[in-house]
Amino acid sequence: MTNLYEAGDINQTDGGHDEVDEIDEFDEVDEVDDYDEVAELDGGTPLAVLTYLARSLSNDPDAVAIDTEERRGGLRLSLHVAPDDMGRVIGRRGRTAQAIRTLVNVAGAKDGVQASVDIVDD
Repeated sequence: MTNLYEAGDINQTDGGHDEVDEIDEFDEVDEVDDYDEVAELDGGTPLAVLTYLARSLSNDPDAVAIDTEERRGGLRLSLHVAPDDMGRVIGRRGRTAQAIRTLVNVAGAKDGVQASVDIVDD
């Protein structure tokens, strides 16, 4: 078997896949059909982003609950997920949790609010 990989060429493939299969993974997750409705609630855009991310990552999206608390110039979001989904939400070495926190903070910046996320172990 010939190795098709050449040093420095990270996008090298075997040439057999010209089309990308479309996968609609998130069709099942869209219990909340309109995330704009969630954004209009107390937490605004950060709440909508966290809701979308948590429900998308979770195997049990109905168990996702988010508490909002306004603090000095900011918003604190407490994320509750099913015990079986804690590992998925936190990720290896906390990388997924850190990515979630970064995205929610950026979404808060759009609204002019500093948003933080706490992942709560029930």
